[in-house]
Amino acid sequence: MNQVVTEKKRIYLSSPHMSGNESKYINEAFHTNWIAPLGPNVDEFEKELASYVGTRDAAALSSGTAAIHLALLLLGIEKGDTVFCSSLTFVASANPILYQGAEPVFIDSEPDTWNMSPQALERALADAKKSNRIPKAVIVVNLYGQSAKMDEIVNICDQYQVPIIEDAAESLGSSYKGKKSGTLGYFGVYSFNGNKIITTSGGGALVSNDEESLKKARFLATQARDPALHYQHSTVGFNYRMSNILAGIGRAQLEVLDDRVAARRAVFSKYEESLRSHEAITFMPELEQTMSNRWLTTLTVKFEKKMKIIDNLNRQNIESRPVWKPLHLQPVFKGCTYYPHKENICVSSNLFYRGLCLPSGSNLSNEDQDFVISKIKEVL
Repeated sequence: MNQVVTEKKRIYLSSPHMSGNESKYINEAFHTNWIAPLGPNVDEFEKELASYVGTRDAAALSSGTAAIHLALLLLGIEKGDTVFCSSLTFVASANPILYQGAEPVFIDSEPDTWNMSPQALERALADAKKSNRIPKAVIVVNLYGQSAKMDEIVNICDQYQVPIIEDAAESLGSSYKGKKSGTLGYFGVYSFNGNKIITTSGGGALVSNDEESLKKARFLATQARDPALHYQHSTVGFNYRMSNILAGIGRAQLEVLDDRVAARRAVFSKYEESLRSHEAITFMPELEQTMSNRWLTTLTVKFEKKMKIIDNLNRQNIESRPVWKPLHLQPVFKGCTYYPHKENICVSSNLFYRGLCLPSGSNLSNEDQDFVISKIKEVL
């Protein structure tokens, strides 16, 4: 008799987690026939998001990448300009720099937050001043939910009068010294991709206290149509706005954001409690006076152990992955300038070498997490 083998259920790194209330807003859109792009859900989602994070305005867009691109446009970045950017991040943080024909300069991480090193940033800006090439913007990424050392970074950028774009794609719901992540720069960026802490399937947002700039962002994001009876365009625009249907999903997701943060932090705490006795493992720190949403639970371990853990989890149909490969090591950015944390100390490369992301969804069951932990312990 042939034995029937049942494939194990896939345990994902970060799967979407619906609240159950999404259908209310989607059905309302269908009932009122607001299926076209834009509509009441978009307007309300923008207001509700701005209210939650504490900014004057928010623009709902098609992606976090679109939000970064529009922020660069609004700051006047063009061909020949330079933009400083965190190196340890997803490529979407820096690709819009290339869209504008500008040149990225990558800044290393520091150990306390895994985010942009104020020391490296200060050296980079000092060199830029000497060569008369002050960057038009600095893109600071809040990795895996943890805020960067924003006080230090803001103070340094203020000295050189360089605006900050705070890439909070992974850190919605996190806070820094009482302020919501994404609100400490001139512009803040969020992502609502399917794997983020809340999702609109695909989408993003740009937030700021500069209401006029966000008004212009909406104009550019809707193909830059001039106020004329006919279709008239005096500048290049983009198809970057969020649809009314997806904004309805976002409204329901935003209602449970704080619950999702609490759930992910509980997932992190369980991993830490279960694995902290192993000296080989160090978890991503949480800076004092900050609260990370713990979007993903990340840790460092010896490279050989990391690869064995990934292999062992994969054989059990469990998704895991290394932390982001630093952008200064990516082939697409070959030849770009890079500033390490200290001379001969490259924090981001070391984190990539040893860093590991574990399943962290807010809908991860205790049973599934126990199973993941048991498979990690088999290797340790």
